[in-house]
Amino acid sequence: MSQQPRRRPRKSYRRPQKDPVRTLAFEALRAVDERDAYANLVLPPLLRKARAGGDFDSRDAALATELVYGSLRWQGTYDAIVARCVDRPLSEVDPPVLDVLTLGAHQLLGTRIPTHAAVSSSVELARVVLGDGRAKFVNAVLRKVAAHDLDGWLAAVTPDYDDDPEEHLGIVHAHPRWIVSALWDALGGGRAGIEDLLEADNERPEVTLVARPGRATTEELLEAVGEDGALPGRWSPYAVRLAEGGEPGALDAVREGRAGVQDEGSQLVALALANAPVEGPDRVWLDGCAGPGGKAALLGALAAQRGAALLASEKQPHRARLVARALDGNPGPYQVIAADGTRPAWRTGAFDRVLVDVPCTGLGALRRRPEARWRRRPEDLDGFAPLQRELLRRALAAARTGGVVGYATCSPHPAETRAVVDDVLKGRGGPAVDAEWIDARPLLPGVPALGDGPDVQLWPHLHGTDAMYLALLRRTG
Repeated sequence: MSQQPRRRPRKSYRRPQKDPVRTLAFEALRAVDERDAYANLVLPPLLRKARAGGDFDSRDAALATELVYGSLRWQGTYDAIVARCVDRPLSEVDPPVLDVLTLGAHQLLGTRIPTHAAVSSSVELARVVLGDGRAKFVNAVLRKVAAHDLDGWLAAVTPDYDDDPEEHLGIVHAHPRWIVSALWDALGGGRAGIEDLLEADNERPEVTLVARPGRATTEELLEAVGEDGALPGRWSPYAVRLAEGGEPGALDAVREGRAGVQDEGSQLVALALANAPVEGPDRVWLDGCAGPGGKAALLGALAAQRGAALLASEKQPHRARLVARALDGNPGPYQVIAADGTRPAWRTGAFDRVLVDVPCTGLGALRRRPEARWRRRPEDLDGFAPLQRELLRRALAAARTGGVVGYATCSPHPAETRAVVDDVLKGRGGPAVDAEWIDARPLLPGVPALGDGPDVQLWPHLHGTDAMYLALLRRTG
């Protein structure tokens, strides 16, 4: 009787183990990709829910935050690396699979997580959210990624600087080529300056508070946080910088609306407009693009100290509600309306001071919204241009003769900054406006490296702020 061959015992099936931290990070990346959401809006509620469920402690939250922001910040660089490790164009890889690969690549190349842990945790995540079949693909790709460290991969996928400087800098510093070129044009100078700027874009920004004048003081905030947890602002007299991990919502002044979270660059824009000399009375101010309300709240507090009134206008009703919330409790007279700044709900020549912080590409806030660098396209500039010019024209029309208008934008791109102001003042694309430049630099006392003026461009690497732009104009007729 012939002997039957012995069969190997089957391996028992093991259910995939859900990792709460990496699953949350994956959910955040999917929301950013599928809904065009921003991580700074998606991540906090996910973290609150996880903490409420008892799954998370502070270390888990810190790791999830690093995985989300690191993956989004370095997405383009990781795409170039992963593309070398797959047998098809990345466009043919399902987006959820790419998200798992990006999370894995960041753990391997951008953190101190050991290689075996980075690969195994990513494969386990893939089993949970993608299934066993695609988990095998993730395993194969990440094992190839793990063959080199980040410097080794950059040497392999990056062109030489002398051959293609924009592409080289773009891959090394995780910025699209067109943004590197635009920032370089705006900044001027040689290689060192642009590299400093790109590196600053990849740093985690400080959390900065504003003590709204007449309602809170920096001394109160510093005392509430403690001397080891906060520092005074660099440039704004109302700014307090929190140490890493500081919780603004834990402060009474923030919960009560007497203080808020606001980048120091935004504070400087509002202060410069408030301190610019006007000819004649100084009674009525306008914030014509007020959402979500940070600058309006600071302007409202400053206006109240002078006995002036503020009208805050925002086109989108839901953002107008945010403005109303930010101004709630302001001691001086104010009004919040939902109105389109290109179709004013106010008469011409009615205001002594006007601010328009216009919609833009947001290239000046890439530290806070790293996904924006991969989402924006050069053609977006053409979409914003007509709106920016019309908002500035209407703002100048709203100011009385002798009044002051501030044109601000969170973008350093030349097409969104001085080109807009020049076109409006010279009547390109619309009627000419009787207005003159005001030198904004003296209105930012103590702030270095403000250029030749009369307008001001702030920079992350030079000032530690978002790349805010400000032009101040006086209505002359």
